[in-house]
Amino acid sequence: MNPTEATPADLLRSALAADPGRPLVTYYDDSTGERVELSAATLANWVAKTANLLQDELGAEPGARLALLLPAHWQTAAWLLACAATGVVAEIGGDPAAADLAVAGPDRLAEARACPGDRVALSLRPLGARFPQPPEGFLDYAVAVPGQGDHFEPYEEPGPDDPALVVAGAGFTGRELLERAGADARRRGLGPGSRVLSGLAWDGWAGLSAGLYAPLAAGGSVVLCRPGAEPDPAVLERRVADERITHVADA
Repeated sequence: MNPTEATPADLLRSALAADPGRPLVTYYDDSTGERVELSAATLANWVAKTANLLQDELGAEPGARLALLLPAHWQTAAWLLACAATGVVAEIGGDPAAADLAVAGPDRLAEARACPGDRVALSLRPLGARFPQPPEGFLDYAVAVPGQGDHFEPYEEPGPDDPALVVAGAGFTGRELLERAGADARRRGLGPGSRVLSGLAWDGWAGLSAGLYAPLAAGGSVVLCRPGAEPDPAVLERRVADERITHVADA
């Protein structure tokens, strides 16, 4: 972890500074055949647009609670890093009824309707496509995000001791998140250039760290396989070779 990193948003800044063109997050959904590869620059663009959507269109302020009802996915990574950039607290699987905003995938829309604030829906279709029919009571992310600005400046810069994330009932400040991600990276033997393959769910810290935060803290990258749609061993073996995987994440 870079000594200048103080908040989760700094992880993406460091990746951009190191090499904006290198693959940072690659996503496979073996149930649809989808493969999406995002360089550091491309992910940063998605994060900036999402952060602008949060701050300017939805009016989310630092400390606001966002119930994040999404699986391990490249768009979930964009939302997590956008929350870090704005100071919004992402609650993985949080109670929408107690949240200021809710962001949900297609299988959790009914649950998200309990949120009294703004609600955003993601289709999670290949290439981030929009819903064929917009869900009533929700902003379609794929419709709303393209028109947002490509650069983001927070009205108030989040601090390292501000709340940043809640997962499986455990809360983390930005500093705590970075410290734990760095420790996980060292435990897994990750370093600059490491490429981690993960099919773990993001409903707990172990999967979230292995599939996003620890590789970024180490200066590495991640290849995500949609949980529950992992390929057979022969396909997985080819993927390890094709993607130049250095580490395969376990629990």
